[in-house]
Amino acid sequence: MKRHEQWLIDVTNLPTAAGREYSVIAWVKMWVKRTKGITLKEDTFGNLLLTQSRTSSKKPIFITAHLDHPAFVVRKQIDETHLELEFRGGVNDAYFVGTKVEIFDDKQQSFEGTIVSLQAKAKPFKRVKVKLKKSIAGMFVQDDIARWKLKPSIIKGDLLHAPACDDLAGVAAALGALDKLKGERGMGHVGVLLTRAEEIGFVGAIAAANAKSVPKSSRLLCLETSRSFPESPIGAGPILRVGDKTSVFGPELTNAITEIMNDYQKKHPSFKWQRKLMPGGTCESTAFCQYGYLSTCLCLPLGNYHNMKDIDGVLQKKKPAKIASEIISIRDFHGLINMLVISCVGLDKSRPRSASIKGLLQDRLAKHKHLLD
Repeated sequence: MKRHEQWLIDVTNLPTAAGREYSVIAWVKMWVKRTKGITLKEDTFGNLLLTQSRTSSKKPIFITAHLDHPAFVVRKQIDETHLELEFRGGVNDAYFVGTKVEIFDDKQQSFEGTIVSLQAKAKPFKRVKVKLKKSIAGMFVQDDIARWKLKPSIIKGDLLHAPACDDLAGVAAALGALDKLKGERGMGHVGVLLTRAEEIGFVGAIAAANAKSVPKSSRLLCLETSRSFPESPIGAGPILRVGDKTSVFGPELTNAITEIMNDYQKKHPSFKWQRKLMPGGTCESTAFCQYGYLSTCLCLPLGNYHNMKDIDGVLQKKKPAKIASEIISIRDFHGLINMLVISCVGLDKSRPRSASIKGLLQDRLAKHKHLLD
């Protein structure tokens, strides 16, 4: 668990943006080098495929997560004290002007600045003008990354406070699950697919689905870090997300995992997990389902979604707009890793799960059919 927590801290500290996920990709490549029995490949679009050396006739399972987080990318350095950046991701306009950011050069040194203006209607992405704290000549080039100026990732009690949990916590959880699953005997193939540019419309996932980067027969468990609501609280366990604001995911896979987790919880009543719709946004599982993949989603409930503190209060103009660290529960994080392992092992067992539901319905019909006469 301590090892997995260190991975979580390491990954959520890394600067990343849609199309500029290279720091996270480099970290994952180093992780693979240190891990026996795992092979890494990149598809045509730079999505990462982590596979095991074992082969199996069973349908493969792929755990997916995305490598980016809403962040800025440098368009140009205007002069020694000003930069023009574009913002790739979804954050409300009120959070920009007056907020501090940090810009990273090609050596990963960071420099502080403050947003002084916003072009909210610029295409394809919002643009901001940043005034640097110190005059710097010719330091930055097009496509350097910038992000909100926040404290490094830290665990306080049960909570992780980090610059980017969405979806770097999902990346850490996927690797944690693969770390545990590679030692399981009798398993079919379980791999990991890490996608790019999710925050601008899950572009990497669409490209991977369209190109069949993973076999069409795959069962996909898409990981997300999704905004927490009162009915899906932080600390109440990882969530089996049955759908988002756009669609309901593959019921066959969702129902199978529901039965697996219900059976597990009967034997381990202290294990916490949730089953929720989570309509706060659209996730990659919707895209994969539309391309004919059997897919569902598991997620971590998230505080300060996309670094926006008091979202509802700001929208209602009752709270000032402030950027803050994203927050997840450490218990939820470990629970998600365990839930992935339990689900993958359960999905590979030969048991007619749907028959138990159908049998219950048939028994109910037999018991009360006379009422229909």
